[in-house]
Amino acid sequence: MSASAFCLLPSRALLRAGGEAAHAFLQNLVTCDLEKVDETGAGFGALLTPQGKIFFDFLILRHETAYLIDAPAEIAADLLKRLTFYRLRAKVELEALENWSVAVSFGGEPLAPDALLNVTDPRLTDLGQRHYGPSDMLPSALQTTGATAADASAYQAHRISLGVPESMTDYAYSDIFPHDADMDQLQGVSFTKGCYVGQEVVSRMQHRGTARKRMIRITGASELPETGSPILADGKSVGELRSSAGSEGIALVRLDKAQAARSKGQAFTCQEATVELVLPSWAKFDWPDGPESA
Repeated sequence: MSASAFCLLPSRALLRAGGEAAHAFLQNLVTCDLEKVDETGAGFGALLTPQGKIFFDFLILRHETAYLIDAPAEIAADLLKRLTFYRLRAKVELEALENWSVAVSFGGEPLAPDALLNVTDPRLTDLGQRHYGPSDMLPSALQTTGATAADASAYQAHRISLGVPESMTDYAYSDIFPHDADMDQLQGVSFTKGCYVGQEVVSRMQHRGTARKRMIRITGASELPETGSPILADGKSVGELRSSAGSEGIALVRLDKAQAARSKGQAFTCQEATVELVLPSWAKFDWPDGPESA
């Protein structure tokens, strides 16, 4: 296996939830199962709106007697306020970890510097490892492993090549359901742990199989156009391009509409360029068999 690359992720920030009630507090709020987080050390989850849409999403890490929440930096303060709003009188300590940073390594052997908190990405093993520690020591600790320093754009290209969507680049908050963002496929939603905010809507979508939109891969012969470009088949929209890196990208697609076009042999275009729609290799969903829904 080739040597790993690593990069800092300044677009991420860390919150800490501690105290004797932290486990129960988070378990009753977020989509992932904190029991599994305790077992494995990390999980992927979201805080939903009462209508079941993604309000915030994040990685959750077990660290000593507390939990760290790895979230987009631009919404970390808002997430902290929302968690504080839900806390009420629960014995939970919530704070921003201003002096800690986030890094990722990918593309080679797993890295595990002793001085850092290291976890395999709970969404998909192929994404690599996440690393957490004091900002002033994180880069040097990773450099001692012999890994190659890379730009954050290299990691984003790696993520996109795997077809793994991320908030802030592939979807906006309060805009889509967890199934739309493939959270159910990426270990981000528990359907067995009991109630949490928005659980009823998400559970209904799961058991009725009503998810029609999905994030999937899109590829072209050359560089893909700008984010938001429509994906057309016979002049009709079947989806929209989200993040991309060169000729590979992620698209939010109506699977039934795309399958109807596929069954007719119609080509897909994005800004007049011919593209292909590809299901991620890790996806458990398939192209639908039935007719296009209204």
